[in-house]
Amino acid sequence: MNKLELEKIKEKALEEKIPIIMDDTLEVISKILKEKSPLKILEIGTAVGYSAICFSEYLSSNGYIDTIERDLQRVKEAKENIKKAEVEDKINIYEGDAVEILPTLNDNYDVVFIDAAKGKYPFFLKEALRTLNKDGIIIADNVLYKGYVMSDYNKHKQRTAVRNLREYIAEVTKDPNLETEILEVGDGLAISKRKN
Repeated sequence: MNKLELEKIKEKALEEKIPIIMDDTLEVISKILKEKSPLKILEIGTAVGYSAICFSEYLSSNGYIDTIERDLQRVKEAKENIKKAEVEDKINIYEGDAVEILPTLNDNYDVVFIDAAKGKYPFFLKEALRTLNKDGIIIADNVLYKGYVMSDYNKHKQRTAVRNLREYIAEVTKDPNLETEILEVGDGLAISKRKN
């Protein structure tokens, strides 16, 4: 992986205010991936490819990442970035809406990373559980959503997102087959490990 290019990708995304994974969040996820050395990662929400490029470093040999993005401009940029970072043999981008693409995937993944439309997290969870290997891990970013999720926030604008993130947290913490911790890094990170 070309680390210099990765830094440039990060700087450009920050300049253009494109939401990319925060450093402290990345640090936590990197530790998990390093330990797990996954063969297959599914990422829901590619943006400009920054997180997928970062994650690719921790894949086991012959490992790969499937990532889904519906914004065609972002897809184009992600493809360029992945090429620049010299990891195009490890990352495959599905172009389109994750809600339509996920049900068509029949692969099994060691790690599923959710970082897309907040209002769709419960649906993403259902699909993540369907495609997750038996000792797999689901990592969901931004689950505390600016602190709204744990407060009594009820403004109309973000109500659906907040309600669905609350539902996501309730589901992963109640599911007897998952061991979940919610960390207050970045904008909130939920890490759910499937028990064997």
